[in-house]
Amino acid sequence: MEVKEPIIIKYRKKPIYAILKRLMDFFCSLLGLILLSWLMLIIAILVKCTSKGPVFYVSQRVGKNGKLFKFYKFRSMRVGADKELDDLLKYNETQGITFKMKDDPRITKFGKFLRKTSLDELPQLWNILNGSMSIVGPRPATPREVEQYNDYQRQRLMVKQGLTCIWQCSGRSNTTFDEQVDMDLKYINKRGFFYDIWLIIKTFFAVLFGKGAE
Repeated sequence: MEVKEPIIIKYRKKPIYAILKRLMDFFCSLLGLILLSWLMLIIAILVKCTSKGPVFYVSQRVGKNGKLFKFYKFRSMRVGADKELDDLLKYNETQGITFKMKDDPRITKFGKFLRKTSLDELPQLWNILNGSMSIVGPRPATPREVEQYNDYQRQRLMVKQGLTCIWQCSGRSNTTFDEQVDMDLKYINKRGFFYDIWLIIKTFFAVLFGKGAE
């Protein structure tokens, strides 16, 4: 069996890239919120009409250097779903820290559609606008997940967390947690303005054709 060598992070500060990245994040998220406001309004109404509870799911996530921030999504699960997680852990279909269950009973009927199309992620445009997230970067984890990280996995927190990264356009939910970590660390080493644009384009087509979506 082939043993994979761990990825060694060569983290370098890139001030010009950081400025360009923030400008792209700000203007693209602002434009997205304006252009997609009609769609977000329709989704909000449908979420409210198809299940009891708030329109948005707001939770704490861990950002760059371990800083906590409020994370926004359209609610795709029934109210109280987080409290039911412990009872469902025995059905986890993935190896590692993240939880995945094909027929998760907590997901609403409309929530399945939102997740399949990734439309539940649209409110994160606000996270990107306010600077707590970026368009491209490792997906933000929950405090519960980060508590289980080893030193290698914790390197994911060296950069701002994002809406998409390598594994979102390379199999999405069909990748294991260890593979996701390796791809996130590969991104941190390789990150650059034009590389970010390339990943955004790849993500668009991955979402468009439902590649690896659940």
